[in-house]
Amino acid sequence: MKEILSNGHSIHFDTGLEPLHAFLTNEKYSKVFVFADGNTSETCLPVFQSLLDDYTSFDLIETDPGEENKNIDFCIGIWKTLLDFEADRKSLMINLGGGVITDLGGFVASTYKRGIDFINIPTTLLSMVDASVGGKTGIDIENVKNMVGTFSLPQAVFIETTFLKTLPKRELLSGFAEMIKHGLIMDKAYFEALKSADYHNITPEQIYRSVEIKHEVVMEDPLEKGLRKILNFGHTIGHAVESYALSNHGKSLTHGEAIAIGMICEAYLSVKYCGLAESSVEEITGYIKSVYPAYMISDDSFASILELVKTDKKNEHGYVLFSLLSEIGKCEYNCKVTDEDLLESLKYFNQVYSSR
Repeated sequence: MKEILSNGHSIHFDTGLEPLHAFLTNEKYSKVFVFADGNTSETCLPVFQSLLDDYTSFDLIETDPGEENKNIDFCIGIWKTLLDFEADRKSLMINLGGGVITDLGGFVASTYKRGIDFINIPTTLLSMVDASVGGKTGIDIENVKNMVGTFSLPQAVFIETTFLKTLPKRELLSGFAEMIKHGLIMDKAYFEALKSADYHNITPEQIYRSVEIKHEVVMEDPLEKGLRKILNFGHTIGHAVESYALSNHGKSLTHGEAIAIGMICEAYLSVKYCGLAESSVEEITGYIKSVYPAYMISDDSFASILELVKTDKKNEHGYVLFSLLSEIGKCEYNCKVTDEDLLESLKYFNQVYSSR
């Protein structure tokens, strides 16, 4: 597949990391670091090295896996490790892992000594179609997702679908939610195609189309002043539910499962605020319900979820701002939603799953 050029860096697809080999040879970095978590270090690092002819000219920085570790304390530890390894401004960090690794690694690299180069090699479906593309980095503060971060572009992104073979089914399903979102906000035909797809066997072409959609949006609005906000469909409520679950129940929801919840809730809100047809809501909720496992949001959590929504970084002037659908394949942004309607959307979600 053809590489995608995005704001001066390239997104490569199934190249066997051949361009990376040339890049490392030509750029003459003083030091190369590979940043991974315990899981990707065990399952993905050997694949990475084999693709690069048993490449060993790097220092490994390893962190614990999980969203709960994407915080400032872990950043400090990684910064100190870079200092201990005498990393200078001509060093390179290769982020090898899922969304937590690319978010955290990108943030660490973009702030260490005011910025060193980094490359993203996503190893999960979620990071391939979302986190590694678009130039956003971020860490969580007190379970509020991505509250601190930068807009920093990697030198390149390498999407190698061979890494998907290392994933459990639940992680594939997590990434699939972002692909569904891409169809809902930009491409009805793509959404319809995904409805008949098997998320256990995502094709490179489907991944390419999702990256293509995100790239198109990001190129028009790289700093999220307008159109890029449509990528947040499902995320305003989804992030709040995910944060609540993380802080109260440990890792009981994947990111994609939370976004699936958010898309159902925000499709419901889209009827009132953007004129989405009731039949479209039924189509969206029916499909998501058929794919994602049951999850009930307790009434006792509604107030806490509402407060988390109000901390969303996209809010402005005291208003909660949503990206909502006017029809399948079209999305509006900066939609102001009342607290009452937001709570109604949570109740609607519970009704959808209680009717299984």
